[in-house]
Amino acid sequence: MPEPPTIPDEDPDAIVVQRIRSGETQLFELLMRRHNQRVFRVAKAIVSDGDEAEDVMQDAYVRAFASLARFEGRSRFSTWLTSITIHEALARQRHRRTRTDDDVEHLMDPARGPVDIASSAELRPLLEAAIARLDDPFRLVFVLRAVEQLSVREVAECLDIDEATVKTRYFRARTTLKGLLAGHAEVVAPQLFDFPRPRCDRVVAHVLQRLSKATS
Repeated sequence: MPEPPTIPDEDPDAIVVQRIRSGETQLFELLMRRHNQRVFRVAKAIVSDGDEAEDVMQDAYVRAFASLARFEGRSRFSTWLTSITIHEALARQRHRRTRTDDDVEHLMDPARGPVDIASSAELRPLLEAAIARLDDPFRLVFVLRAVEQLSVREVAECLDIDEATVKTRYFRARTTLKGLLAGHAEVVAPQLFDFPRPRCDRVVAHVLQRLSKATS
């Protein structure tokens, strides 16, 4: 008799997923709130616009819920959910692509010293704008590694690429962000693409409403 698949790295979501699949569907809200920030950051890294990222989140959650019975547990639930989000965002991007390029050159100005930039209130939006200018493959890797702080292995699983490619793209992303910008990017990165509580509540409410209609 074959052994059941093991949960990678003791996936903290495994028990919740099992209970949802057993009928406690209301626990899906717990998973959404647990992963909302990452899902938002990944979606926004691709589509750029915050409101559109919320739409991507809803579609990704609905798709994940509908596919939960087919989730085999060979990767962590968070990795599986991230992959779904990436696919949903890229599909949407093929129809409507947006970029945020305003004033990035100002951040690159060599006349501005590290202290000026590090202490400037404009660093965060300009850094987000600079990241938005990266080509898709490099932006995704940078956001997952520096913003979401996933390991090289986890990024490779999310994007279905090998670890060497992750390392190469991450290096290229940092290089493209230029010397001074790259020096501050990883320090500021975990604070980027903020996902405040009202937005979290709004996404959860919309997804629950859609799931209720689909299952009624």
